[in-house]
Amino acid sequence: MLAFLLVSGSIWIVLEISNTLMEKMQAQEILRSLRLPELDEFSQFFSSLPASTLVGIGALTAVIAYWLTTRPKAMKPPCDLSQQSKEVEHSDGAHRSVLGDSAKLLTHYHDDAKTMYEVFQRGLHIAGDGPCLGSRQPKQPYQWLSYKEVTTRAEYLGSGLIFQGCRPCPDQFIGVFAQNRPEWIISELACYTYSMVVVPLYDTLGPDAIRYIINTAEISTVICDKPEKAQVLLENVERQETPGLETVILMDPFDIPLVERGHKCGVHIQSIKEVEALGRTHHRVPMPPQPDDLSIVCFTSGTTGNPKGVMLTHGNVVADFSGFLKVTETHWSPISQDAHISYLTLAHMFERMVQSVVYCHGGRIGFFQGDIRLLSDDMKALRPTIFPVVPRLLNRMYDKIFSQANNPVKRWLLDFAAKRKSAEVLSGVIRSDSVWDKIFFRKIQDSLGGRVRMIVTGAAPASPTVLGFLRAALGCQVYEGYGQTECTAGCTFTTPGDWTSGHVGAPLPSNLIKLVDATDMNYFASKGEGEVCVKGPNVFKGYLKDQEKTAEALDGDGWLHTGDIGKWLPNGTLKIIDRKKHIFKLAQGEYIAPEKIENIYIRSEPVSQLYVHGDSLQSCLVGIVVPDPEVMPAWAKKKGFEASYGDLCKNKEVKKAIMEDMVRLGKASGLHSFEQVKDIYIHSEMFSIQNGLLTPTLKAKRPELREFFKEKIEQLYANISM
Repeated sequence: MLAFLLVSGSIWIVLEISNTLMEKMQAQEILRSLRLPELDEFSQFFSSLPASTLVGIGALTAVIAYWLTTRPKAMKPPCDLSQQSKEVEHSDGAHRSVLGDSAKLLTHYHDDAKTMYEVFQRGLHIAGDGPCLGSRQPKQPYQWLSYKEVTTRAEYLGSGLIFQGCRPCPDQFIGVFAQNRPEWIISELACYTYSMVVVPLYDTLGPDAIRYIINTAEISTVICDKPEKAQVLLENVERQETPGLETVILMDPFDIPLVERGHKCGVHIQSIKEVEALGRTHHRVPMPPQPDDLSIVCFTSGTTGNPKGVMLTHGNVVADFSGFLKVTETHWSPISQDAHISYLTLAHMFERMVQSVVYCHGGRIGFFQGDIRLLSDDMKALRPTIFPVVPRLLNRMYDKIFSQANNPVKRWLLDFAAKRKSAEVLSGVIRSDSVWDKIFFRKIQDSLGGRVRMIVTGAAPASPTVLGFLRAALGCQVYEGYGQTECTAGCTFTTPGDWTSGHVGAPLPSNLIKLVDATDMNYFASKGEGEVCVKGPNVFKGYLKDQEKTAEALDGDGWLHTGDIGKWLPNGTLKIIDRKKHIFKLAQGEYIAPEKIENIYIRSEPVSQLYVHGDSLQSCLVGIVVPDPEVMPAWAKKKGFEASYGDLCKNKEVKKAIMEDMVRLGKASGLHSFEQVKDIYIHSEMFSIQNGLLTPTLKAKRPELREFFKEKIEQLYANISM
C-alpha cells in the first residue's frame, strides 16, 4: 500500500504539474497499465482532488521517497555484539575472538605476505611505480619516492652494508637513530631484504640507555639522520663506553670535522648515498628472511633500570596486523589509494604496525616535517585516509574544539549537534555528510585533510567522553586497541559497529587472552577479573640477553603476563581496571613508576609524605604533599615565610617554594620532564593507618589515596589546563 501511494502520488504530481503533456484520463490509463491493486478506487480518489492538493501530496511523497532511498545505512557488525569473544574449552578460562577460524589462531592474512620483506614486495606488486614514501619542505607539496625506487635503494643500501662487512643473517643488528623520514624505511627494508635485524634508537631513552642498547645488541653500525646524533654516538666511543661501534651512516649532509673526529676514535663516518653507491657497484641478490627469523629488537623505555630489548620475529609482526585486518575486513579494507600520515615515532611498534598495513596494500606514507606544531599543515597537504593517534592528541583536539565554543550559546549548540551525531554513531551510522557535519563539524574534518576514513588510537586508554565526541565529530570509523610491545602492538581491538566506550575491545583473532588471579589485589579469575595474559603467534620470543626478565614476563606455557588488571564485560570485551604493579602510562604513552619519583622527592627538606598521581587520561603528574610539622616552620622562615604550620600549608608562595625544591631534586636525579609533577596540593594531616591511607607496614595505600584526594586531584588538573 505504501509503495503504491509513493509511486502513484509521485506520478500524479508530475502529471498535474505538466497539464500540457497529457490529460487525467491518460494518466489513469498509465496507472492501469501498472496493474497496481485497488486501481479504480485510488484513481477515483486522486481524480477528485484539486491540483494544489495533488502538488502537496506529490511533493511530500517525493521527499519521503528521496529520504528512503538516500538515508544513511547502519553498519552491520561482523558478529553478534553481545558476544564478541568466547571461552575456549579446556583452556583455563582463555577467550578468543569469534571472528576467523575457531580451530587455530591467525598467523597471516595474505598467503604471499608472511614476512616483512614479503609484505613490502606485495605492495610493490600492487603499486609498481606508484607513490610510496613522501616528504615535504615548508609550504611545499609532498615529493614522492615510488615503490620501485624504495625497493631499489633498499637493495643498494643492504648490498653496501654487506660489502662493508655486515652479515646477511638474523644475528646482524643494525641501529637506526633517526626521526621519521623516508630513509628510516629504506634502512629498515634494506635489513629485511638481507635478513638483518633493525634496532631502533630514540632520543627520549637518554644517553645511558642508548649506550646500553648499543652494547647489549653488539651494534657496530648505526644509521642516523643528523650530525648532532652522530656527535652523541662519538662521545660515547671517545669515553670508551661503546667500543664496538665502528660505522655511523648519516642521512643528512655533514662536514669534514665530523669525519676527522670519527677517524680519531676509530669510527667511520659516511653518507647513506655513499653506501648506496657501493651497493650499486657490488649488488647482492636479496636473501629474504623466514617468518621465525628476528625482524626487530624494540627496546622499551621501561620505568626503572635498563631498557628491555623485545625480540620480535617477522611472524610476530605479520600475525599482529593480520588480526587487525581480519577484524575490520567487512567494513574497512586498505587500498592503494590510502595515505597515512607518519608522525608517531617509528621506534614504537604501534606506528610500525599501521605502516605495515599500508605497505602490504600498496598505499602511501607521508612523513610530517618533524615539528608536531606543523602537523595540521602536513595533514592538509597530504589529505590522509588513515590517522593513528594517541589519547593525548585526541585530548588536545577535544580541548581545542570546545575552547572555540567560547560562549554558552555556542557550547550548547555544539553539545546538541554532538549528541545528535552520537545517537547516529551508536545506531551504527558512520558518515560525514549529515546536516550536523555541514554546519558544525566540517572545519574539524577539513583540519585533518578532509579524507580520513579510519582513526586508530592506542598506546594508552582513551577518555570515553573524548572518544565518544570525536567519533561523532570526525565522521569516520574510530577504533581503540590495547596491547604492549611484547605482543607486538595490540592484542585486543574494537569490533566494527561497537562504538561504545569504556573498554578496549575483544581479543584479536591472532591471540588468546585469559585472566589470572592477582590475589594480593583481591582480583580473581573466577569473578572475571585478574591479570591480563596473552598467548599467540604475535607474542614476542623474549628479551634480548635477559633470561631473568623473560622468565618474569613469559611463563612455561607461553603466556605473556602483561601486569595489567582486566575485567571481562558481559559482551566479551575487555576492560582494563588496574595495574598489578604501581606503573602506569600517561596519555602520550610514557611509562611512569610513581614510587621511584616519590623516593626522589621525599628528600626535599620540608616534605614528610607525598603521593604522586597520574593516569592514562592525563599527560602529566600531580602530587599530594604532607610537610613535616617540625621541619616546615624553620624551613619556611629561611625562605622568608613566618606563620603557623596550618597557615603555611595554605600559603600559595610556600607551596610554590616546596614544588620548586622537589623539581630541583628531580632534575638532579635525572628525571625526565614528563616524570616531574606539574602541580601539588599541600595537605596538613599525615597519612596514617588510622585514617586508612597507610598499610600496617606503613606503605602507601595507593587506591585509597587516589579516592581520598579525588576532588583535589581533579582540581589540580583543572588548574593546569587553564
